[in-house]
Amino acid sequence: MAKNTSAKIKELKGIKPEKITDEQLKKVQDTVNNLNRSQLEIGSIELKKHEMMHQIAGLKDELTLLQGEFEKDYGTFDINIQDGMINYEKDVKADS
Repeated sequence: MAKNTSAKIKELKGIKPEKITDEQLKKVQDTVNNLNRSQLEIGSIELKKHEMMHQIAGLKDELTLLQGEFEKDYGTFDINIQDGMINYEKDVKADS
C-alpha cells in the first residue's frame, strides 16, 4: 500500500496524524533557530551601540574640557584641528 493511500485511509477513518513530517519538523526547527540567532545578534549589536554611545558622551565631555582650557589660555577655543592655528576673532567694525 502506498504512503498516500495509507494516509487517505486513516483520514477516512477519522484518525488524525500524531506528528508532523520529519521534513516539516526540520524546516520549523531551522526557522526557529535562525530567528533565535538573529535576535541574539540584534542584542549584541544593541549592546555595542549602547557602549559606543557612552564612549561618545565621554569624548564630548573631554572636548568641552579642552575647549575650556583653550578659552582660558588663548581667549578662544576656535582652533584649526588640521594645523593647530588659533583663529582669533578680528575686530571688524562696519562703516556707519
